Amino acid sequence: MSFTGKYELQSQENFEPFMKALGLPDDQIQKGKDIKSISEIVQDGKKFKITVTTGSKVLHNEFVIGEECEMEMLTGEKVKAVVQMEGNNRLVANLKGLKSVTELNGDTITNTLTMGDLTYKRISKRI
Repeated sequence: MSFTGKYELQSQENFEPFMKALGLPDDQIQKGKDIKSISEIVQDGKKFKITVTTGSKVLHNEFVIGEECEMEMLTGEKVKAVVQMEGNNRLVANLKGLKSVTELNGDTITNTLTMGDLTYKRISKRI
């Protein structure tokens, strides 16, 4: 199953408490909560390029499944991580106390971020 495509954010759960826990300033949280972000994924075998555009903020990460890479977090901090593929439709990464699971089902991508007992869920649809 290929992840390649453009996806628009449809809904999200726990955005504000999660961003507060990450340490984002309130003004950024308020600006970001109503913006429909667009995720663009290019998959070439085990190689991925992911660009997430939220308003004027662009987050760009590249990685190869199973290899250590440097990833930019929502706060702008860069951390080392290894992304694993589970089955043919789940990407799992652990970034500095944060677990990210991205699951593709048909034209819907669900991204779940977990930090301690706090979970933030984003659901995006292919456009």
